[in-house]
Amino acid sequence: MGLLKKNTEAAIYKQTVTTLISEGSVVSGSLTAKAFARIDGHIKGDVEISEGIILGKHGSIDGHVRTKEMVVHGKVNGNITVNSIEIGATGVVTGDITTASLSVETGGVYNGRLVMHT
Repeated sequence: MGLLKKNTEAAIYKQTVTTLISEGSVVSGSLTAKAFARIDGHIKGDVEISEGIILGKHGSIDGHVRTKEMVVHGKVNGNITVNSIEIGATGVVTGDITTASLSVETGGVYNGRLVMHT
């Protein structure tokens, strides 16, 4: 099931999260995981998650991101390569995005270069 369908919020919470970085946690270095991750803490390094990432409102990533689907409610400073991405109303992305699908909610911020593909 894709994250960026008609009922995005419902789809997000139906995913099986196999990796959780909780609020207040700090990870320094690269993070690689299979399946799905929810990040509510801070990551200082590159992130590669096989299926998808939910970046919570208090979550942040300082590094490059590679995944299939991503929903951003927190902050990303780095380039993102993803099949589909949604930047929520509290989300901030600073960096280049390479994607087939981009959605930005009112209030969401994106500063960077966009490369769209099919």
